[in-house]
Amino acid sequence: MVEIGNIKIGLGRPLTIIAGPCVIENSKMILETASELKKVTLDYSAQFIFKASYRKANRTSIDSFTGLPFEDALDVLNLVKEKLAVPILTDVHNELEVPLVAEVVDVLQIPAFLSRQTELLIAVGRTGRAVNIKKGQFLAPQDMESVAEKVRSTGNKNILLTERGTSFGYRNLVVDMRSLLIMQKIGYPVVYDATHSIQIPGGLEISSGGQPEYILPLAKAALATGAVSAIFMEVHPDPPNALSDAASQLSLQKFRLVLEQLLQVHQIARL
Repeated sequence: MVEIGNIKIGLGRPLTIIAGPCVIENSKMILETASELKKVTLDYSAQFIFKASYRKANRTSIDSFTGLPFEDALDVLNLVKEKLAVPILTDVHNELEVPLVAEVVDVLQIPAFLSRQTELLIAVGRTGRAVNIKKGQFLAPQDMESVAEKVRSTGNKNILLTERGTSFGYRNLVVDMRSLLIMQKIGYPVVYDATHSIQIPGGLEISSGGQPEYILPLAKAALATGAVSAIFMEVHPDPPNALSDAASQLSLQKFRLVLEQLLQVHQIARL
């Protein structure tokens, strides 16, 4: 069980939804999106954590948008937290920024490509904040035990493990549903990343592609395993014009319908 404010994440608890735009583009869009996500999740009694990256350190092209200035982006996250009273999750990319980011957010996320970076994992663990570790596309699910141990070595046991697909040849990701059950046995709540799992990294030559039509069926399949405590998804009011991950984000307009179906599967999986 992981506690984040008044939210308790784990099997037997209400489904937790971690959702929001890929990156902070501007404060108006972020606030409006977070407000709508909170409203919908409240309507369905789902637990909600807002996510948005203050910076995107891993981009396909040198010309890709990486985010607002550091302090401005953190101010936007703090604004969402103050106005909407929701927990906040964001990525961290190097240990020097961790203490500053930890002052604002409730969950520090380790990006998949950095999941073996020992110093970064120890730095986030020492903050005492909850830590969400995304399984690297190059890792077996069993490998996440030693990854999590790096955070646990600091005395921090508030750890989430996230499945976001495994590299299968060039520019393709495959989700092995067995990995959800394997990671569950490690002893931490498991999260399924429904939008990064359908990415096609670098598939558009200068940006990543995606197959958003598979977001819902794969998320339903993950919940059906009975091993998943939370669903992570990037949600944007206008995905085609998003400044990051335009091909893989879920449209905000579809969020209510998607959540309704996910909760139905979650309820059945708990029987």
